[in-house]
Amino acid sequence: MTAVQIVEVGPRDGLQNESRHLSPSVRSELVVRLAEAGLSQIEAVSFVHPGRVPQMAGAEEVLERVRAKLPSPPALLGLVLNEKGFERALAAGVQHVRYAFPATEGFARANQNATVAESVALALHLISRARAAGVRVGIVLATSFGCPFDGRVTPAHALKIAEGVARAAPDELVFADTIGVGTPHAVREIIGGAVAFGVPDLSIGAHFHNTRNTGYANAVAAVEAGASILDSSVGGIGGCPFAPRATGNVATEDLGYLLREMDVQTGLNLEALMEVSRWLEGQLGRELPGMLYKAGDFPGS
Repeated sequence: MTAVQIVEVGPRDGLQNESRHLSPSVRSELVVRLAEAGLSQIEAVSFVHPGRVPQMAGAEEVLERVRAKLPSPPALLGLVLNEKGFERALAAGVQHVRYAFPATEGFARANQNATVAESVALALHLISRARAAGVRVGIVLATSFGCPFDGRVTPAHALKIAEGVARAAPDELVFADTIGVGTPHAVREIIGGAVAFGVPDLSIGAHFHNTRNTGYANAVAAVEAGASILDSSVGGIGGCPFAPRATGNVATEDLGYLLREMDVQTGLNLEALMEVSRWLEGQLGRELPGMLYKAGDFPGS
């Protein structure tokens, strides 16, 4: 049986684009509920300036509350966009840091006020710093399939940038379809190409938005091409504040159902995840994009 590591990004990517801002206490409760539903890796916070992404304010408080409620918490990941964020993550005791940067110049300028070359240099620097600090480090290559400013991104372009980072041997390299324009053909080419880098102990992952209803097909293609990590968001919530019309991620429970039916092991408790989505629906005051929590699991599965 194939196994895939699901990284839950709902508390971070899922909430960062919501008009209703949830307090650190509610966000920590979301993390706890997700942990109890079988998620062993949760991207719980991002260390960004609250003036830019107010939904993510209070990252340190979220982590403190989760640790107080869970004596043995899951792996709590923190996303950073620059070195200052990385330093905050280390100070907060994060043991797995993800640094995200775009594959395109237009998005790099809009999102991080830097060039792609500058972002690659920072990625290499942060990998080195993470090694010295004894923490796990992941690199997320945003806009790997397309950019709201620069248009289509070829697999060759994404792989050229990724290979230079991969050679520095981070723990994981994740290709993100930030605006949901990827298709299975491109996914197979990118994931297969990254696996072919042959870097020892490097996990290859993918992060899909379902903006154009291709996210689940892309997830299947990624697994078939050799990805061992898939990001997803409970209830299918999410989006990027700096990418127009970039709607939600693939839903964790929907993805879990699909993979289970493919005989791919995820360790998820689908019933518990559906309850988390129902609870989150109340917190956000709206229906969520996910489907399984509305339809229910299939009897006899």
